[in-house]
Amino acid sequence: MEFWDVYDENRRLTGKTVRRDVDPLGEGEYHLVVHVCVFSSEEKLLLQRRAQGHGRFGGLWDVTAAGSAVAGETPRQAAERELKEEMGLALPLGRPSFTVNFDKGFDDVFLTVHDVGLSALVLQEEEVCDAKWATAEEVFAMHAAGSFVPYRAGFLQTLFELKGKCKGALKL
Repeated sequence: MEFWDVYDENRRLTGKTVRRDVDPLGEGEYHLVVHVCVFSSEEKLLLQRRAQGHGRFGGLWDVTAAGSAVAGETPRQAAERELKEEMGLALPLGRPSFTVNFDKGFDDVFLTVHDVGLSALVLQEEEVCDAKWATAEEVFAMHAAGSFVPYRAGFLQTLFELKGKCKGALKL
């Protein structure tokens, strides 16, 4: 059972929590989502393929990790937890690179550069069935073909444009 903190439109905690998939967010109530994008020093993005039976986008390729913050978590704690749970990676993350507002919340996007061998990954079987590195061109081709989570193309473009602002690569 997962609970979310509820925020107001100015991203202030309201003191209220809701139970995911049970309690709908009311008018003027928002929750926090995180996305983690791990790039290699070769400018490739680490992708995960969502497990077939997992959520709306089962079977599609996605960025490295993503999910909702649970009650009491900071954005960084949520991002580091999701990355560890979904990919088995314990990487230190700084502050979000940017935030996207959406209808029911705030999406903090973390970009980092780490050279990670695919053999170092421990995929969360319930949510992730595969992983690979992909260039920007490969990601955009997958998106156009419908095999990638249907983000707006501008979102994906922003990821690749901002990856250069990440700190130097670490080899794991």
